[in-house]
Amino acid sequence: MLFAVLGAFASLPLLPFAMLPSLVWSSAPYGVQVALTLLLWAALTGAVGLARSTRRGLTAAARRLLRVALPDPAAVPAPAADRLRTPLWLVLHVAIGWTGALVGGLLLLLGLTLPGGWLDAELKLSLFGRSADPGDGWASWAVALGCLLLAAAVCAAVTSALRALAPRLLGPSAAERLALAAERERALAERNRLAHELHDSIGHTLTATTIQAAVAGEVLAADPVAARAALRSIEESARSALEDLDYVLGVLREQESQTAPTRTLADLPELLDRLRHAGAVVQPDLSGDLAQIQGTLSRAAYRILQEGLTNALRHGAGGPIQVRVAAAPDGLELGVVNRTGAGAGAGTGAGPRAFPTSGHGLPGLAERVRLLHGEMESGADGPHHWRLAVRLPVRLTA
Repeated sequence: MLFAVLGAFASLPLLPFAMLPSLVWSSAPYGVQVALTLLLWAALTGAVGLARSTRRGLTAAARRLLRVALPDPAAVPAPAADRLRTPLWLVLHVAIGWTGALVGGLLLLLGLTLPGGWLDAELKLSLFGRSADPGDGWASWAVALGCLLLAAAVCAAVTSALRALAPRLLGPSAAERLALAAERERALAERNRLAHELHDSIGHTLTATTIQAAVAGEVLAADPVAARAALRSIEESARSALEDLDYVLGVLREQESQTAPTRTLADLPELLDRLRHAGAVVQPDLSGDLAQIQGTLSRAAYRILQEGLTNALRHGAGGPIQVRVAAAPDGLELGVVNRTGAGAGAGTGAGPRAFPTSGHGLPGLAERVRLLHGEMESGADGPHHWRLAVRLPVRLTA
């Protein structure tokens, strides 16, 4: 009831403006003046509801005072038909509020003043020409009690009406629910993409730097030049991973972050050099015009190769790592083949450089390839090799 009364009283500053036409047209009949004032008052009240800030304030007030579960209004602009719901809510809110305040207030006043004739209150009941005077006895107390009960019923009815109307007029419409669902889907997709980026970048860097540190320790005395090269590679890998990490953390904290660091096929030679500094033997096979692979496809191809090379470092049993990138007019083919222990495969933890894994690498690759409408194959390639093959559809541009 408090919410209803507050809404009614909040419309009082608009009443003088609503009375101006009646004051100007003073010769009009009294009933016309009253009707014109009420209509203009309702129009001014509804106009206040057109502001987006009004709806946010009303939603917050309804949540607190009516105890109605209402989500915050969608950030996207609502259709024109949906924007009229808030003005309609304001008009109904004010009308119900004034009705409840006047009727409930009158019944409450009667219930408090009738017993004992307080404030010289008297009650006479007239029906079909007959009149009855309860007097000051028990009848007046019964009538007073009835008035108080009716006042409580009016308050409950007003509150129930507003609680029933709030979700329909202040809650999200069908179009807004679709927009909210699309926004949640977009946010979830963005977080999944960030998780893939973080897994690919940090996982590869930690694997490579661990191996490079071991290589540097082994050759530090015998070959200081090679040791320094491995340490420089560790520094470069760590700096690249920190850029990715800073960007991801900035997005997750919903802060204004810098431009996302992009790794594309143009960065593939640097990636292969870091593997060589880690002691791996890399045999690249690049064909086609890779410079024409741009945008999302180039970034995804880099991450796919990075994850495949990370798996080769983790689970390989020595020997060369074959990397294949072939750009054709109708598709981009990616491949990584590495040697494994007898009967072992990537992801088994076998091999002299075995690392514990989270198990998210290949499923993440499969999801990335699926989103690009590509095809992926992974598994044993003979008794001693593991093969990752990916084909992505592409349209090359001149």
